[in-house]
Amino acid sequence: MLQEIYQQLERDFEETVRVRRYLHQHPELSFEEEETPKFIARLLTEMGIEVKTGVGGRGVVGIIRGGRPGKTVALRADFDALPIQDLKEVAYRSTVPGKMHACGHDAHTAALLSVAKALQEKREWLSGNVVLIHQFAEELVPGGAKEMIKDGCLEGVDAIFGTHLWSTIPVGQAAFQPQAIMAAADHFEVEITGKGGHGGLPHETVDPIMLGTNWVQLVQQIVSRNVSPLDSAVITVGAFHGGDAFNIIPEKVAIKGTVRTFRTEVQQVIERKMESIVRSLCEAAGASYNYQYIKGYPPVINHARETNFVRSCAEEVLGSDNCYVTEPLMVGEDFSYYLQHVPGTFFLTGAGNAEKNAVYPHHHPRFDIDEEAMLHAGKILASAAWRFLNEKE
Repeated sequence: MLQEIYQQLERDFEETVRVRRYLHQHPELSFEEEETPKFIARLLTEMGIEVKTGVGGRGVVGIIRGGRPGKTVALRADFDALPIQDLKEVAYRSTVPGKMHACGHDAHTAALLSVAKALQEKREWLSGNVVLIHQFAEELVPGGAKEMIKDGCLEGVDAIFGTHLWSTIPVGQAAFQPQAIMAAADHFEVEITGKGGHGGLPHETVDPIMLGTNWVQLVQQIVSRNVSPLDSAVITVGAFHGGDAFNIIPEKVAIKGTVRTFRTEVQQVIERKMESIVRSLCEAAGASYNYQYIKGYPPVINHARETNFVRSCAEEVLGSDNCYVTEPLMVGEDFSYYLQHVPGTFFLTGAGNAEKNAVYPHHHPRFDIDEEAMLHAGKILASAAWRFLNEKE
């Protein structure tokens, strides 16, 4: 039966590409998705699948009810875009200025829709149910997953599987991690207020630029001197704004950045030390500060049993030589919330191909994928759902 499902996915591949390119041309940002969920719901309804809309706000959930009793498995895809100008020179380039699918969520959606159709046509042979979670707002904290979970998208679910198409992994490969695969993604904002004045009379000022640059240098020592070498952590300053004239010391500077960790204890150490440093610097200089540490998504921690199971499905699709264990990534994903409630796994499906100019990293204005990756992802997810429901343990 799985071979018939694979064949169905292959026959529908042109339609999968068409759906992906339509979504690529019509991106919608996180928490602004209006037409995309309508589009998804319409296609699911046309397949004869039970559909719930407005789940958690803008989410869409489809339910395939198998012809035989059994467990319930969930498959998840996200559908929001990013505030980036699409610079690709392709026919399906974004038609919306300043917005594009620069992370592959359009392809995630198209692939899951193709899986939905294939499984729906074989529902009489399914021993259990398949929940299709189409999630809004993955890119922007607080994300859509938490609200969809609160609204019941995981009720009765025994396991959940999801994939991210990954442009830096060659198409035809898949990467797995049985433990933490993605980090907690936090961000911070620091404002230092000193005393502005003439650039030629620095002794009459309290220079916030000097204090800010000292703070940036010192926080870079937190990881090397306060975090165990056996733990992973990243502190990155991404924005530093202060002043607009060459000969004036400004009154304020504003600094923003991100922190990535896997362990709560490490996260707490960094949060405390960053404030301790800015407080000490400002007290010594006679300045004041405002410090905000905003926690983002928790780390994506996979379950080993489910990871090994889905990897076995992928090996049947791609071959064992093309499936491997990846090192954890310092990127964030709100798939983490699903895994806090039910067992499951989140894996990477290779989508890079230099011959098709799919070489740019995620969130790049020229980001693209080898669309063949959608077929690979679809087969793996379909296999995982089918085998999870129909194979006896």
